[in-house]
Amino acid sequence: MNTQLRKLVIPGVLAAGLGAGVTLADVIKDPVPDAGAQLATSANPTSAVAPDPSAANLSSAFRAASRAALGAVVQVRVETAARTVSQEIPPQLRGTPFEDMFGGGRMRVPAQQGSGSGFILSADGYVVTNNHVVDDASRVKVVLSDKREYDARVVGRDPNTDIAVVKIEARGLPTARLGDSDQLETGDWVLALGYPLQLGQTTTAGIVSAKGRSIGIMERSGASNPLEHYIQTDAAINPGNSGGPLVDLQGRVVGVNSAIASPTGYYSGYGFAVPINVARRVADDLVRYGVVHRPMMGVEIRDVTTADAEVFKLPAPDGALVASEPREGARAAGLQMGDVIVAIDGRPVASSGDVMEAVMRKAPGENVKVDYIRYGERRSATLRLGEMARPVADRAGGTSDDAANDDDGAADRVGFRAERMTPDIAAQIKSTRSDGVVVSGVDPQGPAAGYLAPGLVIERFNGREIGTEADLRQAVAGVRAGQVISLTVRRPDGTHAIVNFRAGS
Repeated sequence: MNTQLRKLVIPGVLAAGLGAGVTLADVIKDPVPDAGAQLATSANPTSAVAPDPSAANLSSAFRAASRAALGAVVQVRVETAARTVSQEIPPQLRGTPFEDMFGGGRMRVPAQQGSGSGFILSADGYVVTNNHVVDDASRVKVVLSDKREYDARVVGRDPNTDIAVVKIEARGLPTARLGDSDQLETGDWVLALGYPLQLGQTTTAGIVSAKGRSIGIMERSGASNPLEHYIQTDAAINPGNSGGPLVDLQGRVVGVNSAIASPTGYYSGYGFAVPINVARRVADDLVRYGVVHRPMMGVEIRDVTTADAEVFKLPAPDGALVASEPREGARAAGLQMGDVIVAIDGRPVASSGDVMEAVMRKAPGENVKVDYIRYGERRSATLRLGEMARPVADRAGGTSDDAANDDDGAADRVGFRAERMTPDIAAQIKSTRSDGVVVSGVDPQGPAAGYLAPGLVIERFNGREIGTEADLRQAVAGVRAGQVISLTVRRPDGTHAIVNFRAGS
């Protein structure tokens, strides 16, 4: 996107199809024409040059793929409301007159506008885009290919894969056909569709230049458990393309355009797309639940090095090394630190990204077959997947499950965030109970700083009983600037306390 995309600018990296059997050899039969033929043509300039039928076929394939896909490609316009954010004061300036230059640790960010792309997932108005397109958006508008405009609501976001789903109230919409990113091979032709640089609907062509690429952008954009397994392509992707589809020569979506590698912020030859097999799984959860139920094996893994291959007696430096003591399902299945995972459900894996991508296709509670090598001996085990806890940053934001943040003003006034307690969160904070609404974050510069901490369960808010996120949202919505807030909270050990503080302005 334009404004929103730029916030993910990192030196060199920005967050922004099964081929039809036509190869470059087919397109250009003879890259150096016969000299005699060139002279003959020069001597007789009126003679017609017959077009290469292979090139014409490829042109027809591009045209057909564009026509098949463009009707479902949309522009996503966003607005972000003005808000106050924390600003770090250099220690050497604290307590001096220069501290005022930093607004007392608070800074006002003005309202902004930006745009990205997306594609229609269902005829009743669900649209897939990038998380970074709609992150922090106070208003979202979707513009269809026929210029119709609709207000949209954010159904859910997943910062860990950079996928989001928004919903418009419409029926009978054209939908995108989804392909199979597993069938893509390096060298296959693909098209990138979207609305780059405020130019309107645009198609660019290129090839898949690599698969399973990790570029380190997710960790630097705030994701708690990033999954990077990008399709790399040289189809031109620019700001505004973010969230648009990458399609094969049948017009089927095989990826979601998300980032570019560039020293300037514009196309320099390499773009990256989330594989549709991952995006489909995430989008399905967001539509059904508003959040992603992400499975986990219970192991910390990393890529294998040549030194690892020698130590662990591997045939090649491929696979994912279990780098710490296994937990939960992995421990129960008998995995040990030092094991090297080489296949998931019979599918070979060459890196930790391959393992994460393969597991992501499953749901918590499902079983996976894990092949691994333990000091030269190949073994297998069946592992039951658990569910990864979801930090507040992974929630759908003010439109869904973040109980204390339905609007920026209310969040500023109370200075904390909260979400529904789950068994995973209860286990993480060692709580004796797994019910209620738990504090998941506190603004260090806000009014609740020093009074609340993550892990406290809010049971009463100004005398009102809090049992659900909706209860807390309603209570927070009624808070006035400067009003005293009195909370009854439950600690993880089951004891209670009363916390009183004054709301911010």
